[in-house]
Amino acid sequence: MLAQRSVPLLTPELPGTSGLVRVAEDDFYVEELPLYEPSGAGEHLYLTVEKRGRSTVEVAAEIARNLGARERDLGTAGLKDKRAVSVQRISVLSKATPEEALRLQGRGFRVLAAGRHGNKLRPGHLRGNRFRIVIRGVVPEAISRARTVCARLAETGVANLFGPQRFGKHGDNAELGRAILLRERQVRDRFLRRIALSALQSELFNRCLAARIADGLFATAIDGDVLKKRATGGLFVCDDPRADAPRVLAGELDPAGPLPGHSLFASRGEAARREQAVLVASHIDPESFASAGDEMQGARRPYRIAPSELRVEPAGDDALVVSFALPKGSYAVSVLREISKNDVEEADSSA
Repeated sequence: MLAQRSVPLLTPELPGTSGLVRVAEDDFYVEELPLYEPSGAGEHLYLTVEKRGRSTVEVAAEIARNLGARERDLGTAGLKDKRAVSVQRISVLSKATPEEALRLQGRGFRVLAAGRHGNKLRPGHLRGNRFRIVIRGVVPEAISRARTVCARLAETGVANLFGPQRFGKHGDNAELGRAILLRERQVRDRFLRRIALSALQSELFNRCLAARIADGLFATAIDGDVLKKRATGGLFVCDDPRADAPRVLAGELDPAGPLPGHSLFASRGEAARREQAVLVASHIDPESFASAGDEMQGARRPYRIAPSELRVEPAGDDALVVSFALPKGSYAVSVLREISKNDVEEADSSA
């Protein structure tokens, strides 16, 4: 697995705060930013749930039991780590009233709001996530250091790397995915196959991202790049880097790296050669993606994201609180590692 420390920092010349995250349960708070509000009518109950010390899957299953619903009738926009205080929505197909749902509570969770809507929540049905994270054991100059780093990140954006939880508890999911793809291992469990192949895609993306940063190409356009319009999400291939590079620098466009697969939106020219070099170095033949079928179709992911609402506040003699919001699918570690300059993977295995 490509450890996050192998993806170069964007602010290596700025001193960090040091310190650890998740020392206490309340030190890591994450709140989903919904894509839409429940309409007030429909078969599905939308529950806004606060949980702590429990996984999304555990809490959702308990809610289903309490409401007499089947687990297959549950929906979430994403999964949240159990080692955090999380606020997220869970949908459930149920005839229970919102008032009845509001009375639900159990070990480590409570329902904050309830309403009805016409469709089940699906993965990705959110705008992003808002984080509030305490870093403890920081150096005396930590507040000024963190604010300096955050000011820089507000200008440059952050590296949209995949965090360590993407690669499993032991960090070996990508290796399993490679073995499945190369037919060195047979895995019948479809869920495990998807997890492993997704981890492999994530590792290959991180490698492409690392090479861009190392070569000074993080915030610019190169020949053949797939560029993503930040406002609309539309993709196109860069034919004129001199025209597109200023738009990248201005934050209008972002280069989009590969989550490799058989139906990937293709790059060309120099960008394609760079992506191919990562596959060659990883001993992967692109022709093998077809054998994975729907489990490895391929997609594009921006190399860069723009954090918003960046704020740093003191939290005692040797601690600080950093708050920020990120688009969906992005990891808090992308910001934390720039601030602390620590190997956040060791201090916090699920940021």
